[in-house]
Amino acid sequence: MSGVKKSTSAKIRLRGLLNQPDNRTCADCGAPDPKWASANIGVFLCLKCCGVHRSLGTHISKVLSVALDEWSDEEIDAMIEVGGNSSANSIYEAYIPEGYTKPGPNASNDERRKFIKSKYELQEFLKASLRITSGKDSSSSSTQSNISGKILDTILTNSTQKEGMVEFIGLLKVKVVKGTNLAVRDMMTSDPYVVLTLGKQTVQSTVISSNLNPVWNEELMLSVPSNYGPVKLQVYDHDTFSADDIMGEAEIDIQPLITSATSYGNPEMFGNMQIGKWLKSHDNALMEDSAVNIIDGKVKQDVPLKLQNVECGELYLELEWLPLDQ
Repeated sequence: MSGVKKSTSAKIRLRGLLNQPDNRTCADCGAPDPKWASANIGVFLCLKCCGVHRSLGTHISKVLSVALDEWSDEEIDAMIEVGGNSSANSIYEAYIPEGYTKPGPNASNDERRKFIKSKYELQEFLKASLRITSGKDSSSSSTQSNISGKILDTILTNSTQKEGMVEFIGLLKVKVVKGTNLAVRDMMTSDPYVVLTLGKQTVQSTVISSNLNPVWNEELMLSVPSNYGPVKLQVYDHDTFSADDIMGEAEIDIQPLITSATSYGNPEMFGNMQIGKWLKSHDNALMEDSAVNIIDGKVKQDVPLKLQNVECGELYLELEWLPLDQ
């Protein structure tokens, strides 16, 4: 129970920071109502800028959902110590050249990528004394009083560390629609939640108490690397005083979705139509063939899954592909 209280308290502190006026818009483009944050930079971000941040690699920007991801107390303390967008921007944008236009909410992805890379990876807008290189000590700079020691360590690391950088090609939006006939793991019922994993990323749905036919209608987001594999799905029963019990699993092949979307380019140029299909087979968890469609200018896919390695249970998802180059 103490762990739950600690997590809840941390979330309240984070939401309190997000609700400050200067943090109600994206730090990089000014779009309203940011729902993401860079935990190691200390800024709040919109969905589109979040995608670009993820493409830089976690050694530069570790992106987390304010509402959906699990935050450590250390990460929240670092965010609060920085103070949010205004304080961080006073450092990272201190020396933007005269006449340079910062991207706005409707900027293209190329404009966002160029600006964000210049701002955080190349540190082009930092005061010269803060463009830290290996072996250089800038701890005496008064400007650093606006940034926590953790953030300064990140700047130091960013200037020299290149190994481990991951190139992302797009975002996968997964709507967890519902489950049916899920397995019993408590006395007569279960408290199910869904966990999705892609590479080193893990996202989790909310817990629905005492329900074997839960309806989530909850959207989760994953960044897709260039060398992507299947999305691993697991359903668990939440337990307060013991380890959570597994309620089934499945793998989602996202190649048909991405390949179809890539071959057609901008979906807004097409009417509603089917452009691909993931076929049911004996070696996947599909209950029926899963079509890839363009619907209202978006590439989507309904995925009905029979949960594996469990006595019963089905899960229904909706996938949407969001490329970074549009």
